[in-house]
Amino acid sequence: MTPQHVLLTRREALRWCGAAPLAAWTAVVNGDALRSAIEVPPSLAPGTPTSTERTALIEAFHRAAPGVDERFEKRTHRGAWAMPYRLFRPAVTGKAPLVLYLHGSGGLGDDNQKQLGLGNVFGTLSWALPDHQRRFPCYVVAPQTDRGWANYQDTGSGPARIVPGFGEGARTALEIVRALARELPIDERRLYVTGQSMGGAGVWNLLAHQPRVFAAAVVCCGSATPDAVKPMARVPLWNFHGEVDKTVPVAVSRERIAALRKAGGQPIATEYPGVDHNVWEWAYTEPALPEWLFAHAHRA
Repeated sequence: MTPQHVLLTRREALRWCGAAPLAAWTAVVNGDALRSAIEVPPSLAPGTPTSTERTALIEAFHRAAPGVDERFEKRTHRGAWAMPYRLFRPAVTGKAPLVLYLHGSGGLGDDNQKQLGLGNVFGTLSWALPDHQRRFPCYVVAPQTDRGWANYQDTGSGPARIVPGFGEGARTALEIVRALARELPIDERRLYVTGQSMGGAGVWNLLAHQPRVFAAAVVCCGSATPDAVKPMARVPLWNFHGEVDKTVPVAVSRERIAALRKAGGQPIATEYPGVDHNVWEWAYTEPALPEWLFAHAHRA
């Protein structure tokens, strides 16, 4: 089976068609995947997830990635608590967009290193690869939390549970972005956020509480959160999930995407058959992802 986009239902499509003017369905002639009445899903890389042609993209990433992490500066933000983070600067003059990456649980800590390692290498380093930077120069910021991104409540026994409210981790990550925007020539119309697993929950949390900040978002196998979806419904979003994820069931993404569409959103949803929790390997090596992300911008 090939990877698939989970598309709008026929009823949803008819509702959008009846509500939108004909001009809104017309694609932009320069090829940018800008918003239309229905967000047209970008083309996925050919082949099944385990095919040679598709895994070649993951292997190409591994060949290009060594040494890229050394270009990320080590920094610390002094907010509600000291949050370490890494910063990549593009080799351009003038303003450039910024990508905020929220790591998964494998990056938990305060060593200012693990958020760039293990499975997190794809979500951080992919934007900084030389080929990507030539086409889409951008800042990349990867903060590290030792307590999660969303809002958690101690249960007294067992793991903490996620509860409604703006998470301290997400709030502090946003403080970092705003501080960098004051310090560096960052295009504040083109701020983007992405994250995986626990970091995906952080993306949902940020979009629910600060939906006007980010021009677009990418979520990979995001954990379930009780965040309201209506505030984030207008944010362009591409969601990825492995169909056989044993850590965060694909039903979590399906329910969130359905709720966003019910609230009037137009999220793109991609599921990879046979892929487990490490969906980030396929998501962040989709050739169409950078073009889709950087095509979005807030109006001046």
